[in-house]
Amino acid sequence: MISENKELLKEMIQSAINMLAYSYTPYSNFKVAAALHSKNGTIYTGCNIENAAYTPTNCAERTAFFKAVSEGVKEFDGIVIVGGKDGKLEDYCPPCGVCRQVMMEFCNPKTFQVILAKSVDEYKVYTLEEILPMGFGPSNL
Repeated sequence: MISENKELLKEMIQSAINMLAYSYTPYSNFKVAAALHSKNGTIYTGCNIENAAYTPTNCAERTAFFKAVSEGVKEFDGIVIVGGKDGKLEDYCPPCGVCRQVMMEFCNPKTFQVILAKSVDEYKVYTLEEILPMGFGPSNL
């Protein structure tokens, strides 16, 4: 469990915070970044990337997942998410419904940890199952 490995947890939170600098948000100015930990030990980062047409906008969490999957990695144990207006981390930033569904595709909802952070010392830990009860995934087909 990521939350039990304080060194890894702090590394992931700091990686996510660092990614806020790359967030492309000229329309909302709401910057989000993520650090996704794969079971092979690699951390994949992502930031949100907006688009003038809005629909093509991609969230930070999906950016991290898609980077990993595009490199053949499909097993994960946790993600850190940070975000806020102008990149200021004043509150916790939960993932949107679409991102939760992407997590459901690749993660065990009972064990995958979703960590919302405001700093390396302020964070909350949830399982995917807690934030997406009765989620629909590959096991439903």
